[in-house]
Amino acid sequence: MALDALLVLEDGTAFHCRTFAGSGEVAAEVCFNTAMTGYQEAITDPSYKGQMLAMTYPLIGNYGTNPEDVESRAVQVSAFLVKEYQEFPSNFRSTQSLREYLEAAGVMGVEGLDTRALTRHLRIRGAMKGVLSTEDLDPVSLAAKAQASPGLVGIDLVKEVTCHQAYRWLDGAPGPDLNLSGELDPQELWAGGEGHFKVVCLDCGIKFNILRRLEKRGNKLIVVPASTPAETILKLTPDGVFLSNGPGDPAAVTYVVDTVKNLLGRSPIFGICLGHQMIGQALGGKTYKLKFGHRGANQPVMDLKTSKVEITSQNHGFCVDSDTIDDPEVVMTHLNLNDRTLEGLSHRQVPVFCVQYHPEAAPGPHDADYLFDRFQDMMQSKAPLA
Repeated sequence: MALDALLVLEDGTAFHCRTFAGSGEVAAEVCFNTAMTGYQEAITDPSYKGQMLAMTYPLIGNYGTNPEDVESRAVQVSAFLVKEYQEFPSNFRSTQSLREYLEAAGVMGVEGLDTRALTRHLRIRGAMKGVLSTEDLDPVSLAAKAQASPGLVGIDLVKEVTCHQAYRWLDGAPGPDLNLSGELDPQELWAGGEGHFKVVCLDCGIKFNILRRLEKRGNKLIVVPASTPAETILKLTPDGVFLSNGPGDPAAVTYVVDTVKNLLGRSPIFGICLGHQMIGQALGGKTYKLKFGHRGANQPVMDLKTSKVEITSQNHGFCVDSDTIDDPEVVMTHLNLNDRTLEGLSHRQVPVFCVQYHPEAAPGPHDADYLFDRFQDMMQSKAPLA
């Protein structure tokens, strides 16, 4: 049975709605995604940890959910906000309705919310903390709770989404756990599976489709917790290291930045999203919070070397400040054409490159696929990008 619910932002703005899944009360930063499809991929993306997600597309749930389209082992959003929920999915791949999927995960979903007004408000005023509740319908009380909630700035959410144990990725799915303590036998750890290059993936909240894309190109993959130090990674004798996406404030994840600093020049490195921000900080840059973030499947990005424009999928609320990187050997490779923010970096002397957007999400659908080929070439040559 649907329950009345109320979403109140920290500035006191209130939005009435009703539940279609779950009930209770949750505090989190409120953000929006402009993609028209991919709601299951979005709600299972670890980069949304600590956030309530509103979809700007008005009709959600019409194709249900399935076990194949997940991006992690769990639903990651704090709550899911939509204009209109479709209870009866129409898709041959659907195995469960969105309502059933959210309720199994213990995550509240609401509909009847004016997502257009919410999105416009966040675009004008900037990202805000909020509280969604079916238990307390007093706007003043909820606004006070929102103001008192921690938000994202200065918070390390990577520790909440990273794997607790290293594991092999095999045949498109997580494989057996690995013990990386004590003496390591790389030959034994990499045994099984097919692939030419060995890639260690630092899991800051990695999306499964990134692993699928890396494996499809003929790589063997070991995924390790975000706290894994550089020396342990290097003992695995990788041909390359991948730095994943993830949630929260990149400036709070100092231990990953230290790991990247110790890996630079010792192994080819490719980073996506939070991985880009980790590399940016390791190269001397600083990060800052965007007004309302980039979340959707239609962000135009220019490759500054070729002047080609890619239509990209993005999900981030922080950005690397290119003006804070003083090293003349660091090259800005990609630029967001909406707000001129930094979207990619490389180094003239060290085999490392990164992008802020998500090439594995492929909204183009193939605009950014070349980045995975670029990583293959870098592992082959062990040299910086030409």
